[in-house]
Amino acid sequence: MNARQIAAPLILLLVGGCAKSGEIDVSGGGAGITAVRSACPTVGVPAGTGDVTLFDPSNSRAASAIDVVATISNVRSTCDDQGADVTTRVTFDVRARRTRTDGARDVTLPYFIVVTRGGSQVVAKRISQVGLHFDAGQGLATTSAEASSAVARSAATLPQEVRERLTRRRKAGDEDAAVDPLADPKVRSAVAAASFEALVGFQLTQDQLRYNATR
Repeated sequence: MNARQIAAPLILLLVGGCAKSGEIDVSGGGAGITAVRSACPTVGVPAGTGDVTLFDPSNSRAASAIDVVATISNVRSTCDDQGADVTTRVTFDVRARRTRTDGARDVTLPYFIVVTRGGSQVVAKRISQVGLHFDAGQGLATTSAEASSAVARSAATLPQEVRERLTRRRKAGDEDAAVDPLADPKVRSAVAAASFEALVGFQLTQDQLRYNATR
């Protein structure tokens, strides 16, 4: 199967930095759970953006008008959190199927990488394009694409007092032994502010988003 990739890597730069692992120790009579926090962003595909359908004619939504369907799959990431910036490289496959196979054809699809903070705040976004090539008579095509993000270490670092709250050993019988530090809105807010996501998906129009949500 022939496929060509025309996607250029994307690089996102954010102001800020990295977090250290935090643990709530349960050994030696301590109470609580053990949790390790990574500075690397969570990587994924936002709901409703992992596939795109092209129609011909473009204003039709009938099944008989479906022209090309493409999906994002096999999302992978590598993260380097050893330097001043936490850098993440996201790679993924794009697989497409077309209805009519008469003649060779090239299809270009826009995709994005967006970095969010605290689960909802968009702090950076870039859009690029990925190209797929169909030979004459070929109904399937596949290629790969990639994008990168860089988060300064300070942005992903928990404040010292919050780390102390989360990692302090709590023994049975202590007044706050059974109290989850994350129940404190200030602690929960600090953890959210230092948590990032790197998300990739197709850059869809409002009509395409609506189609994905209602089909």
